[in-house]
Amino acid sequence: MSSAPRSAVLAVSALLLLAACGTDSERPATGAAAAAAEAAPDGLTINTSPRQDRIRAAKVDAIAAEVPAAVRARGEFLVGTSTFEPPLSFVADDNVTPIGVEEDIASLVADVLGLKPHIEPTSWENLFLAVRSGKYAAGFSNVTVTEERKDVYDFATYRLDQLAWEVPKDSPVTSITKPADVAGLTVAVGSGTNQEKILLSWDRQNRAAGLKPVRIQYYKQAADTYLALRSGRIQAYFAPNPTSAYHAAVSGETKIVGTYSGAGPTLQGLIAAMTQKGNGLAKPISDALNALIKDGSYGKVLARWGLSTEAVAESQVNPPGLPREQ
Repeated sequence: MSSAPRSAVLAVSALLLLAACGTDSERPATGAAAAAAEAAPDGLTINTSPRQDRIRAAKVDAIAAEVPAAVRARGEFLVGTSTFEPPLSFVADDNVTPIGVEEDIASLVADVLGLKPHIEPTSWENLFLAVRSGKYAAGFSNVTVTEERKDVYDFATYRLDQLAWEVPKDSPVTSITKPADVAGLTVAVGSGTNQEKILLSWDRQNRAAGLKPVRIQYYKQAADTYLALRSGRIQAYFAPNPTSAYHAAVSGETKIVGTYSGAGPTLQGLIAAMTQKGNGLAKPISDALNALIKDGSYGKVLARWGLSTEAVAESQVNPPGLPREQ
């Protein structure tokens, strides 16, 4: 994930709600609410207005008491986000208000902790610096737990890190769960991503087994990828599940035919709230998340954004993460 200029952020917010789904276009975001306010073909309704009517939760005194005294004294839960993509974190159709699943979950956690949520969008790079320095109480930004990051940060997990196989709605491909399922297909994937590494590994396994190779295509813009998918130039797109699932639900043109751990075949990747190492916030955040899982509000938030398949049964503090680079 990298930072994006404001014009690109606004374009992403609008276009990912439409079939074109472009990431770098200068098209304004004013049509986002109209495009998303109607129910999508599978019944998902997206509210992109600044008035979110978020699901809220009650303070849990026992968990709020775990919050470090300095944070309790401030009374504020200052959170950084930086994804700039629906349904993760993006701007509402007023082009100002930050909304998305990250904002919703962070706000719920703040409720349980008895703190006032304050969401601040920032660049990906600054998010890590600001959390490390203690400026932000936490970062909620689709951050995957890794062993290297655990050296510097503490984590409280709240979603599965999933990748998705997206194909046209009328595609004869109904399931992709193993290497043989993509043999002979033309697949788009982002260069330098975890999903590219996984796809290349699958292709090597297929070639070794005497199966047809995968034809891999790379596009710089999501709009080009989806145009290629609609026109039949590619047969599948391997990308992060949140954005793919959101696009499939809102556009009605594609479907998800399989998901796969972002950590690869031997470990389920996990998305987590990131806090400054040793500042004492990871445990109360995790305890708050577990209370929200238990009372059902957590599940309602994920369903609101079409991400129920990424639900975790339990929030964990500093679980095993992606292994260190060799």
